[in-house]
Amino acid sequence: MVTFLAGGTGTPKLLDGAAGVFDPAETTVVGNTGDDVEIGGHLVCPDVDTVLFHGGGVLDRETWWGIADDTTETHEELSRLADAAGLGTGPRYLPDEAQITGREIARWRRFSGVAEFMEIGDRDRAVHVTRTSLLDEGYTLTEVTRTLAEAFGLDVDLIPMSDDPVATIVHTENGSMHFQEYWVANRGEPAVEDVEFRGGDAASATDAVRAALRDDVVIGPSNPVTSIGPMLAVDGVPEALAEATVVAVSPFVEDRVFSGPAADLMRGVGREPSTAGVADAYPFADAFVLDDDDGTDLDRPAVRIDTRIDDAADAERVARACREALEVAG
Repeated sequence: MVTFLAGGTGTPKLLDGAAGVFDPAETTVVGNTGDDVEIGGHLVCPDVDTVLFHGGGVLDRETWWGIADDTTETHEELSRLADAAGLGTGPRYLPDEAQITGREIARWRRFSGVAEFMEIGDRDRAVHVTRTSLLDEGYTLTEVTRTLAEAFGLDVDLIPMSDDPVATIVHTENGSMHFQEYWVANRGEPAVEDVEFRGGDAASATDAVRAALRDDVVIGPSNPVTSIGPMLAVDGVPEALAEATVVAVSPFVEDRVFSGPAADLMRGVGREPSTAGVADAYPFADAFVLDDDDGTDLDRPAVRIDTRIDDAADAERVARACREALEVAG
């Protein structure tokens, strides 16, 4: 039995080859929900959906976001209407009081659908409508995620990190903003001064997450701050990881990051943007998988291999290194 902690694109790419190493029927994927946003009344779970669409064989592999060959007529019409009505462009937060009222699962991350700032495909939107409607019917996010996973034919058990809302808020030189505004709308341009996981102090791990973390755990080459950080803010997760056998794949080669804003974000929260910084951020990790070119000297075992993942064969190679690291750590 193995559990993957998934956020961004790093771990979903690793999952591309994991089925050849770990039995999907005995694999759980815990998705980060700190990136979630409510737009126009619909809850969007980007990191969960990347795994959902990947497992369903419909993921857009050019962007590692959304559904391949999806149409965007609704998104385009929203932009046209906003422009024609002189409403300007997004992102447009709902009023402060609306951020803490209404649907609890969407707290602290609520945006107007006017001038929608994230491009959402039409089939993709159907997933968000279904998710939000089931939540409104009284289902938990865990139940809804498993229902959607069944609809997409996933072989693994996909669950969210919590049924409680946690919002990743990036504090920058231009003010505080939700991670999606920072990364999608502003392309990661404002200098990061800190990162807050708002709501984390009130969130707790579900029984499903606690059970999953009793198995061996693999943290893929995800962003330590905004992909894994929200999970570590949830009550019960750090404690469970401290008891589990945990292997982490570094998203760095020494001080060079493979992709994304991990370096800027780690620097912004006062951590060294490097493999050494990742090890400091994961004191619970028992072993690491590092790139062949990474000479970082760690105080824990490390399996070295080519960690770049460009296709399924690469992913399977790295997954085999993860299994080897689990054996060393265990």
